Amino acid sequence: MAQKTSPRNSKEMSNLRGVLGRLLPAFILAVNICVGGCSSSDLSLDPFTQQKVVKNGRLPGQNFDIAFAHYSGYITVNEKSGRAFFYWFVESDENPSSKPLLLWLNGGPGCSSIAYGMAEEIGPFHVRKDGKSVYLNRHSWNKVANVLFLDSPAGVGFSYSNTSSDLHTNGDKRTAQDNLKFLLGWFEQFPQYKGRDFYIAGESYGGHYVPQLSQAIVRHNSATNKKTINLKGYMVGNALTDDFHDHVGVFEFMWSAGLISDETYRLLNLFCSFDSFVHSSKACENVLDIANKELGDIDPYSIYTPACTV
Repeated sequence: MAQKTSPRNSKEMSNLRGVLGRLLPAFILAVNICVGGCSSSDLSLDPFTQQKVVKNGRLPGQNFDIAFAHYSGYITVNEKSGRAFFYWFVESDENPSSKPLLLWLNGGPGCSSIAYGMAEEIGPFHVRKDGKSVYLNRHSWNKVANVLFLDSPAGVGFSYSNTSSDLHTNGDKRTAQDNLKFLLGWFEQFPQYKGRDFYIAGESYGGHYVPQLSQAIVRHNSATNKKTINLKGYMVGNALTDDFHDHVGVFEFMWSAGLISDETYRLLNLFCSFDSFVHSSKACENVLDIANKELGDIDPYSIYTPACTV
């Protein structure tokens, strides 16, 4: 289970993809980015001039004023292969100079931090169902932090590589190094955030991305004999960390909450190897089907919420 998701109706998911597909390109047309991939060599060497170039204006469908600045653009992480990562940075809506900096990474692998983290989850701009307008998320994390959303690795969202083979050779180790290079480049573009308390957060496959990037930062700081990035901590939600314990935990939770029967739970433990579900036995697949039918339309993330059958 590389990505744990709630059992959304296929029609709902199709509508969601349509909304994001229509509106997100408009987002990108609205912002002042360098389509070819901006790096410090593409713009003035003055970082504050660069910030003016990548500062966003009013978004399509935004009929309200905001009290915070937000920026988007590219940072090149590998000149040779032409890998460049797209970011959307949202400053805190109150006293950003006193707030920490937080990097958000969605999982997947392959989920865009812009399409999901920004537009659906913790960002200030959420997409309305009509796909033509946005509204202000009153629970946005930029109320307590300056939030940096990053599409990673190359090939995810608006991040890209000019070397097509890169898309077939992505891995956790290279992703961590590319994310580190992104941060070092980003801090050059936004030097006022150097030394700021820095946190990394993510979900799902972020259970790999987040701690591995944290480790890369610690090692980089040690190698340079100075705290180049002032990492204070990290957090992951619904993290994919270890297949066995993750899978065992899912079914223990379902059983203990009465979402699956005692017999189904017994059969899951009898026929399924929790080390991996990539090549499950036929017997295990049959029991998984039974478990899914017993779960029905219940949202495993909010089991007491009325089921969505739209």
